[in-house]
Amino acid sequence: MAFFEWVRTNSEHYLMEASQQEMARKYMGTEPPLVGATVKDIFFRRLFVPIYRLLPYRLTKLVMMAMPGSHHKDWGSTKKS
Repeated sequence: MAFFEWVRTNSEHYLMEASQQEMARKYMGTEPPLVGATVKDIFFRRLFVPIYRLLPYRLTKLVMMAMPGSHHKDWGSTKKS
């Protein structure tokens, strides 16, 4: 697995996990237990997710476009001939 693919896969996973935790806390009043306490888990949960959420959208989009991958598709600019 290439480095950028690893970053993208893990960031998607931990951002989704954080969102699910928030939804469970808000609507169920409790959070599901977190599984795993490796260095990777701690890094993404304690550093990456909070920092990512503080960054403005323009900056995160700029970083995503700088990384290689399938997210370069521009779905919004379809022109009809």
